[in-house]
Amino acid sequence: MSDLGHRTPDISGHPDAAEMRERYAQVLGGSRAVAIDGLMLLTGLYAAISPWVVHFHGTNPELSANNLIIGIALAAFGLGLGTVGERMYPLGWTAAVLGVWMIISPWVVTIGHSPTSGMIWNNVLIGAVACVLGLAASGMTMLGARRGSNT
Repeated sequence: MSDLGHRTPDISGHPDAAEMRERYAQVLGGSRAVAIDGLMLLTGLYAAISPWVVHFHGTNPELSANNLIIGIALAAFGLGLGTVGERMYPLGWTAAVLGVWMIISPWVVTIGHSPTSGMIWNNVLIGAVACVLGLAASGMTMLGARRGSNT
């Protein structure tokens, strides 16, 4: 009878573990990764202040609150990418999901009001940038994993 209570051995003692960690850190510490961190932070900050920049904070408080919350989330994600990237880059897909939400939110959140073209273009552009950056962050994770396996 097999013993299901035993634990799998720890891989940290494996001879290649340090080399794989080093390659993964090189990919996440490169200039592309730094660009994604900064652009994600700036995208989030702009999304948070965009109701005041595009001047729809008074006419549509629901969309303003939505943009503020999503913008803070994107900015926090960008800050996390810059500080603990090795833990945050695998979560890059969440920024892409938030970007999709930003694209559809003018029609979903403004029920009862019709969104203006400024609201729509603002959110579509922010959402597209967040999607691209989120997919790039996910791609950095896959690139790091692939480089680590191509020894």
